[in-house]
Amino acid sequence: MTVSPLPRRGIALEGRDRPGRVLRVSSHPETGRTILSIWEDNTCRATVRLSPADVAELIGALASSIAEASQLKEFGNNVS
Repeated sequence: MTVSPLPRRGIALEGRDRPGRVLRVSSHPETGRTILSIWEDNTCRATVRLSPADVAELIGALASSIAEASQLKEFGNNVS
């Protein structure tokens, strides 16, 4: 897949484990979907189309992950 510009409603997050890897999050309210896509350099490797309910579930999982990591740091464990 060739490079397409990031939609106006979205973000791109650079991966920390591999240079050139990016997670794009784009909102498409006209279709009721949020799309997550994984890019390596200029190539799209995978996409997932999420419904609003899926996005809510993902946000909950991410929030739990942050809370758990925060608790580990408070007890002196090193989390990367």
